[in-house]
Amino acid sequence: MSNANSAGAPTQPSSKGMAATPKLNSQDLEMGNLPGGDTSPNEPDIMQIARVGDIPAMEKLFESSDFDATYTDDEGITPLHWASINNQFAMCKFLIDKGADMNKKGGDSIATPLQWAAQRSNYYTVNLLLQHGADPLATDAQGYNTLHISTFSGNVLLLVLLLHQGIPVDVADAYGHTCLMWAAYKGFPQCVDLFLRWGASVHATDEQGFTALHWALVKGSPQCILKLLEYGSDRFAKTETGKTPAITAKDLNTVNAWQRALKECGYDEDGHAVTPWWPGSSFFLKDKRGFMNKFLFLLPIPLLFMEMTIMAHLPIFLSVPVALAVGFGFQWMTNQILEYAPPDMRHLHKTPWLAGIFAASLFLVGMGWLLSVLPGTFSTHPLLNFAFIIFYSLTGYFYAACMVFDPGYVPKLNGIAEQKAAIDELMSLWKFDESNFCVTCMIRTPLRSKHCRRCQRCVAKHDHHCPWVNNCVGVNNHRHFFLYLINLVFGILLFDWLLYYYFSGLPKPDSANCLLLAESICDVISVDPYTVLLGLWTTLQLTWVGMLIFVQFIQVARAMTTYENMYGIQDGTGSSITSAFTSTGAPLDPNHPDAPVPPSAAADPLGTGRGAHAHKHKSFLQQWGRLLGVDTFIETATGRGAATGQKMRKKRNPYSKGLVQNCRDFWCDPAPIFGRRETGDAMLNGDKINYTEIYESPAAMNLGLGSGRRGRDGYEGVAGEEV
Repeated sequence: MSNANSAGAPTQPSSKGMAATPKLNSQDLEMGNLPGGDTSPNEPDIMQIARVGDIPAMEKLFESSDFDATYTDDEGITPLHWASINNQFAMCKFLIDKGADMNKKGGDSIATPLQWAAQRSNYYTVNLLLQHGADPLATDAQGYNTLHISTFSGNVLLLVLLLHQGIPVDVADAYGHTCLMWAAYKGFPQCVDLFLRWGASVHATDEQGFTALHWALVKGSPQCILKLLEYGSDRFAKTETGKTPAITAKDLNTVNAWQRALKECGYDEDGHAVTPWWPGSSFFLKDKRGFMNKFLFLLPIPLLFMEMTIMAHLPIFLSVPVALAVGFGFQWMTNQILEYAPPDMRHLHKTPWLAGIFAASLFLVGMGWLLSVLPGTFSTHPLLNFAFIIFYSLTGYFYAACMVFDPGYVPKLNGIAEQKAAIDELMSLWKFDESNFCVTCMIRTPLRSKHCRRCQRCVAKHDHHCPWVNNCVGVNNHRHFFLYLINLVFGILLFDWLLYYYFSGLPKPDSANCLLLAESICDVISVDPYTVLLGLWTTLQLTWVGMLIFVQFIQVARAMTTYENMYGIQDGTGSSITSAFTSTGAPLDPNHPDAPVPPSAAADPLGTGRGAHAHKHKSFLQQWGRLLGVDTFIETATGRGAATGQKMRKKRNPYSKGLVQNCRDFWCDPAPIFGRRETGDAMLNGDKINYTEIYESPAAMNLGLGSGRRGRDGYEGVAGEEV
């Protein structure tokens, strides 16, 4: 990134390697191909001992020779350099205790042990060195400090650790490149997002006038470009040679990614804001998100009404094409508005559209019952009508409660000082990993919680994100969700029962054209075709509702959530019942001679982007199978769920207290049914706990009395140290 090519586009830096013999080029620097084990014939044993972390051998060497922890070879490299780059935590601690120079620079690039450790994303070793006085702002021969070097590998956890040391986020290297520029150039969306949320400037330029947006166009990562545009990057910024982002994209053949990002952010191909052409667009531009939520939630009401009216009152050969035409017309109108929606609302399943479909169905059923079914059946079946209106009302209430109630968001910490305290605690417990720390919310994640990308919050005892209620289902509204499903089933069955009496009491038509259907069925359809279609549409909902209730009953009886059923159960020991939660931060004893190597980027999904939770592209049928709960139903019914398979049978669910107690904990929870509960409150084995504060397994936390439970004021001691 130190120069530009002939076309005016940025190029990769020309540099020597991180440290050590043989010399390394810039590709080695960025890909982490540093030496780690081979030793030259003339090299003293002290370096090889430091590489492998043999503390007894090092102690013996110190006692029997002139070597000590301050030993330096001809290139300025110390044993601490080699122990750091090879992630030998215990050896690093031993050398530091023996007086090793923390900030000694050595190797071809004249770098410190901290920079060697950061090159391999050995963040436990990095933290150890920082605690003992290593300088994170020290630069190597190329002007890179530890934050720059850490950005090359894209390990988000390491960057979070360093940023909480007070390193300025916009600190530049020798050529004026900030870490945001490096992350954009490398194509690391998570790192770009982290730096932007930390306050990195999108307007900063290097010595040639390139902004982070210019550098993002080198790799052409759509996510990086999109994120920079969302944070207000100048779409027309010019370099020293007059190159705008558009020209840079053309020179580097990344025009498609550039124009795609522009479109998703509401700009045309030239980068100018697009003004919607349709009436009422001024209201839309004032609050795009609010307008989209209201419009897409209410739109299904006229759509469903028109479709059923057309199908009911036009001949079959005419109703089908007209209904399809109306459906396509609504779809076209919706797509026109989605073109101007915020980037995270460009797909219908990420909007209140599906919630609006159910709300529209509920509204139309209520109107159909009130205007047609009630007058025709109340005199003969009043109790049945009373029962229906009760279940109908309960369905509406619990449905609204699921949508508007807080599902159990984990409270965020009050500032950087509290975040640093949480990180330090996780470091001391060897649990600073993706399972125990959320880099988006900057909190220690409680057990059974999960970060929802749609809600952008961590949800305690997360069950799933339900697009049909446009909200997460978590500890606060899980019981409301279950009651919504139960009342919905009874409501549909009662509605069908009323329809039977309603149609039985209608007079037969004088004549009916029955081509394909039986005469009795044709007579019913001819009398009130709209109500027939409404009943069929309502009864159709029993399919997905039935699957959901089946799954929910099984999971409540087993004391697990949908997410745990599909991906495994966290047990609070740094591991999980399934390999999907393989932890990189299990408790380690660095003083034990057989202690495992502390985790680094090699096993960190947040660094590589190829972790256990990597999302693959799903087909249309797979997406709808997931939306309707078919995949969860099949996995649960066949016993192939991650938490109910072979590994589950080998290791007991720590949250299950038996079928009866599990159901009692869920259904007999004293929290109000008709109202909001205290965030996170729940029952476990008959005792009250709070899932926003639980970090240890039930056995370890002793139901809230152990060290794994931390109150919301647990970091009060540092609350006043905001930086």
